[in-house]
Amino acid sequence: MKLKSLAMAVAMTTVASSGMMVVSSFDNAAQAQETFEWKMVTSWPKNFPGVGQGPERLAELVEEMSDGRLTIEVFGAGQLVPGFEVFDAVSEGTAELGHSASYYWKGKAPAAQFFAAVPFGMNAQEMNAWLHYGGGMELWNELYEPFGVDVLVAGASGVQMGGWYNKEINSVEDLDGLKMRMPGLGGEVMNRMGVAIVNMPGGEIFTSLQSGAIDATEWIGPYNDLAFGLHQAADYYYYPGWHEPTVMFEALINEEAMAALPADLQAILKTAVRDINASVLDEYTARNNDALETLLNEHDVELRRIPDDVLEQAREHSEDVVAELAESSELAGRIHESYRDFQNKVVNYHAISEQAYYNARNPEGGTVE
Repeated sequence: MKLKSLAMAVAMTTVASSGMMVVSSFDNAAQAQETFEWKMVTSWPKNFPGVGQGPERLAELVEEMSDGRLTIEVFGAGQLVPGFEVFDAVSEGTAELGHSASYYWKGKAPAAQFFAAVPFGMNAQEMNAWLHYGGGMELWNELYEPFGVDVLVAGASGVQMGGWYNKEINSVEDLDGLKMRMPGLGGEVMNRMGVAIVNMPGGEIFTSLQSGAIDATEWIGPYNDLAFGLHQAADYYYYPGWHEPTVMFEALINEEAMAALPADLQAILKTAVRDINASVLDEYTARNNDALETLLNEHDVELRRIPDDVLEQAREHSEDVVAELAESSELAGRIHESYRDFQNKVVNYHAISEQAYYNARNPEGGTVE
């Protein structure tokens, strides 16, 4: 943080009649000249499409909106800290900001997984509604408060794909013994279905799949999967992404660093993050179908639907996994109750709105060419 010399020239005047101290106009001018240089660490490869470019856009927006008073240097995974150490870096003040997904911190705060992705849970539109208008953000910040971290939702993937496999999956039995990269609650569900779960940052997925260190992986969706070249390392591409109806990405903010910002810079940062939250999801919505067509038509990828018996078992195990997480702490129970109640309400409405409209628009379903 840099403090220009004008900030030291704060003029105080005494109002004799009242005995009160009044800050002169020089105070505001001094504050307006104060500049801050922040670091932002992420869990993604530098400038990776979608999720990796969101932090870059955030930094650009903040610098422009603040007229250069707050600048943010963005680091990809491994440049300053490893991708799975972003939370610690922000908590400890190594970096003022982080961009990641909350299910990576299940070892520190298991209930954080509710704010990333819940199998068969809410999609991006529904999650944003819960977080911003259903009390979700307040619970999320309560969860992180002991770590000295503030949080804002900073993007969403939308419904993800079911994953890449080097083995055809025709039944639940075909999952037994597979080694797969899948984080969060979905990974726990797959583990109960006989899959050995391996966690790793995105940058390690391709080589692990290509070398046979893992037999299957999920990442995000066609836009990012094509960028990683996963079609060169696996034979089958499955849908739907029951395990991640969306992933909500997070902007982690060191609490002390946030408090040190003037009110206008705090507002600028929050506004810029809200912009990123929308733009990341917009980009995935715009890019995924084009990328899928490229995978199918130019790279001859075999697109397969996950068998019904696999989905049914996954749904059953998901109920158990989520219920056990809800019982892990008093706060986890409150988060789950809030999440569940909001989902029930929004599902009821979407049955006669979104879902009904999709059925009316596409009575025979979509087409994949």
